[in-house]
Amino acid sequence: MTQPEQTETTAATGTLPTQEQVLEALKVVKDPEIPVNVVDLGLIYDVDVQDSGLVDITMTLTSVGCPVQDLIRADAEMAVGRLDGVNEVNVEFVWVPPWGPDKMTEDGKRQMRMFGFNV
Repeated sequence: MTQPEQTETTAATGTLPTQEQVLEALKVVKDPEIPVNVVDLGLIYDVDVQDSGLVDITMTLTSVGCPVQDLIRADAEMAVGRLDGVNEVNVEFVWVPPWGPDKMTEDGKRQMRMFGFNV
């Protein structure tokens, strides 16, 4: 007999967000130079929701030294921080593996073509 699936909770707010809910929240975050959200661009490498309500996000940018890195970090922290159960958001930028257009979702590629980018 299998055990019923348990829902992770925090003492403060109840249910923690799922990885899918975090990714959905991140879809409001866009690189100001590219009219596509960071999820569909393929910039999100990992999302880890911990029992404490800490959400760790590992992501990259389209180029090292991107001048809007701080803006994207702040937007991601704000978007995910609004989710029920989130107490803290930590965004870490990594450069390996490097980003490339092959990491984009099909929806992201379609959006890029609509704006005249060749992907």
